Amino acid sequence: MLNLRIVALSIALLVGGCSDPSLHPHADGDAERGRALLDQYGCSGCHRIPGVRAATGIIGPSLDRLGRRVYIAGVAVNSPEELARWIRDPQAVKPGTAMPNAHVSEQDAHDIVAYLYALR
Repeated sequence: MLNLRIVALSIALLVGGCSDPSLHPHADGDAERGRALLDQYGCSGCHRIPGVRAATGIIGPSLDRLGRRVYIAGVAVNSPEELARWIRDPQAVKPGTAMPNAHVSEQDAHDIVAYLYALR
């Protein structure tokens, strides 16, 4: 019984640590510009995004607390570089994904990442 408690406590600590925002690096970019770009690129049509007007989509996952997540699309480690790569070319990260390529520029992707990382 003691071993089961130790295992349960260990799992709880690991899971809690995985969502610790201090474990994720800071994202460079203009977060306010990124917020506006999320609407401009049509992300609000598929996703619920806190702080983005009319972003009440239910096709894709909600992007709230994205800065705390460990993985992107279940396949890439959540880092500013990988999230920007996902935003720019989702098919390269996860072939067959339903997320379309919105032809986001590199700078725009960095600004979007800065905003999404602020959602902790």
